[in-house]
Amino acid sequence: MSVPLGRRAVAEAVGSAALVAVVVGSGIQATELTNDVGVRLLANSLATVFGLGVLIALLGPVSGAHFNPVVTLAAWATGRRTGDGPTAREVAAYVPAQVAGAVAGAVLADAMFGEPLVRWSTHDRFAGHLWLGETVATAGLVLLVFGLARTGRAHYAPVAVASYIGAAYWFTSSTSFANPAVTVGRAFTDTFAGIAPGSVGPFVAAQLVGAALGLGLVVAVFGRSAPAPAVPVGVQCEPEPAAPALP
Repeated sequence: MSVPLGRRAVAEAVGSAALVAVVVGSGIQATELTNDVGVRLLANSLATVFGLGVLIALLGPVSGAHFNPVVTLAAWATGRRTGDGPTAREVAAYVPAQVAGAVAGAVLADAMFGEPLVRWSTHDRFAGHLWLGETVATAGLVLLVFGLARTGRAHYAPVAVASYIGAAYWFTSSTSFANPAVTVGRAFTDTFAGIAPGSVGPFVAAQLVGAALGLGLVVAVFGRSAPAPAVPVGVQCEPEPAAPALP
């Protein structure tokens, strides 16, 4: 079905908000229930896996369920050659919607648990090994998303992408943010899942580097011949129809 760009942008904002609310809210809940950091991380990662899988399945038919600027930008970069990726106009609508939604999700989670609605995080994550972890996490995510699209298995995205993020919580030093919008949103909450504002810039830079490396891996593994669809994460929808020409 054809979905107007405005509705797709709303879906991206809602999905990003819900994702960050899940990440931040489950972190707060885990902190209130246990002092064991390992158990907190386990609860946080499991909630994220289930929440992300549901959101991709629900909103994929509307917007493709990117919820992530690096996925949107990677789809645009690969689509410029083939002409079937998102346009600059679509990128300009998606990315701000994702960032605004992520910030709103953090505020919502804080509100649900009686935390200050906006309090900058003091959780410093400024270290080279964490940036490497973000690079690896993002490269793997991009390889997975576009690899599924190249092999005609995009319908596995709700399970595959959620499972990868859940695993990357544990095998990367950074606990796999792998998403600039989510990174910005998590700076607005001084809770378990927060990140200090001073740590956001290097994390985002590492994510962009990871996205470029991920696209390089896609070419190395799958070749250049198969184009990536415009919305490679969830279920593909048709592009917005052009307005009829005036007489």
